[in-house]
Amino acid sequence: MTQRPDNTKEVLPGPVLLLGAPGVGKGTQAKRLMDEFGIPQISTGDLLREHRKNHTPLGLMADDLMSRGQLVPDDLVNQMVQTRLQQPDTQRGYILDGFPRTLNQAEWLDAQLAEAPLPVVAVNIVVPEQVLLERITGRFSCPVCGTIYHQVSHPPRQPGICDRDGAALIQRSDDTVEVFHERMKSFRAKTAAVIEYYKAHGSRFAQVDGDAAVDQVTNAIRAALQRLRQDAAPPQPSSAGATRLKAVPNV
Repeated sequence: MTQRPDNTKEVLPGPVLLLGAPGVGKGTQAKRLMDEFGIPQISTGDLLREHRKNHTPLGLMADDLMSRGQLVPDDLVNQMVQTRLQQPDTQRGYILDGFPRTLNQAEWLDAQLAEAPLPVVAVNIVVPEQVLLERITGRFSCPVCGTIYHQVSHPPRQPGICDRDGAALIQRSDDTVEVFHERMKSFRAKTAAVIEYYKAHGSRFAQVDGDAAVDQVTNAIRAALQRLRQDAAPPQPSSAGATRLKAVPNV
């Protein structure tokens, strides 16, 4: 990572939400923020797997729903997030990954953090859709060492062969044109509303160009975060959000 400017060292990150379509680089940028600020990444996918693995009451409820082919509802996901936010490593802040994914979850989160010192700030990473398609469908990885290649930006020396161990490269089953368009359809149907929700709260929203070098995107996110933390005020939850919060018990 590039060296951060001295005047950003005192920034308290607080809750940070990275938004953007599939393939914009949210995972890469989240890892960089985690390393820089020493804060955890909270992934709803990881939380769900952990609760199911540990057979917690929430995990057992999720297991029952999933065994019947049903989706895990917002309220259950909210409870998992609520439990995670009570852990001490979140005091300085955290990166939200895959949450909030719906408008209901965004309203619930604002209600949950209504009394917190810092509200959630959202940074939307924007990349043209055609570029995203080329990024995703051009990715290949080594099944042995895990090295990731790209046929344009990071090709192997020998086509289809890993530089490190000579293994044949593979493509993930979801790195196809068809799957990409399905993911974009889902993104537009659900997460786009979350972007609009935070955009309406201008002091808690910023947008950065993700079609740039990784270091440049990191610098842009860091500058946006610093600006947002100077401007943001505690969120004022809607009555709907407050009602949903009251319906979510501590577990």
